[in-house]
Amino acid sequence: MDDQASSLRKMNHSRPVKVIAVTGGKGGVGKTNITLNTAIAMAKQGKRVLVLDADLGLANVDVLLGLRVERNISHVLAGECSLDDILVTGPHGIKIAPASSGTQSMTDLSIAEHAGLIRAFSDMQTPIDVMLVDTAAGISDMVLSFSRAAQDIMVVVCDEPTSLTDAYALIKVLNREHGVFKFKIVANMVRDIREGQELFQKLSMVSNRFLDVALELVGSVPFDENIRKSVRKQCSIVDAYPASPASVAINNIAQQAIDWPIPTQPGGHLEFFIEQLVAKQAVGDEL
Repeated sequence: MDDQASSLRKMNHSRPVKVIAVTGGKGGVGKTNITLNTAIAMAKQGKRVLVLDADLGLANVDVLLGLRVERNISHVLAGECSLDDILVTGPHGIKIAPASSGTQSMTDLSIAEHAGLIRAFSDMQTPIDVMLVDTAAGISDMVLSFSRAAQDIMVVVCDEPTSLTDAYALIKVLNREHGVFKFKIVANMVRDIREGQELFQKLSMVSNRFLDVALELVGSVPFDENIRKSVRKQCSIVDAYPASPASVAINNIAQQAIDWPIPTQPGGHLEFFIEQLVAKQAVGDEL
């Protein structure tokens, strides 16, 4: 493991990659929709974007866009192909690394399989500027691993008690057990900006009281019937209804995310994203 990590550090990755984990604590908050539409909005602004479907056992990113997928991450881990071979191209040239669907074993990868992901990402030839990681719901080890390894964590919440409770639980675990202090918050499916701010205040109040964290509200995406219409069309709302309130809000989030600084230390390169996953997982297995 150490030899492999060392060899990765010697690789020539002169161009840093922005890595953003999009998570939410619970399902049903619109996390995948936010991820995909943000990715497409970034691509429309000239960025080369990769979406990693990190819900490894219950993939749905490709389904939302009606893309045909023949191979996925499980085939890469099996040594059947490279990561470049499984990438599918979506709207405006975004690349998607699809996960497998209905495969229980993919939700609990071994150290060796994590190491396989290191090699796959380090050997990837497809040039990208931004990687958005669409995590699974909940606070499983896999969700925590992908979240803590990213440079920025975007937590999607909606106005439901369980959404706030689960988002707080995720933030609490990442803060207290893994030393994560900064979180970007997206209030989704709100009636208006004021409701988004109130939702953020609820989460911020309890977080600031009990945790050592800094939360930042980066956007309030209004409930928009056009989102359902675009899902039925298997199309992004930023393409199908670009002037809709939700599209405007997501475009604003994408513009902010593009401007977030990229760390110059390890972690600003794609191979270190996966390398951190393995390092953290290995420590956890030794405890």
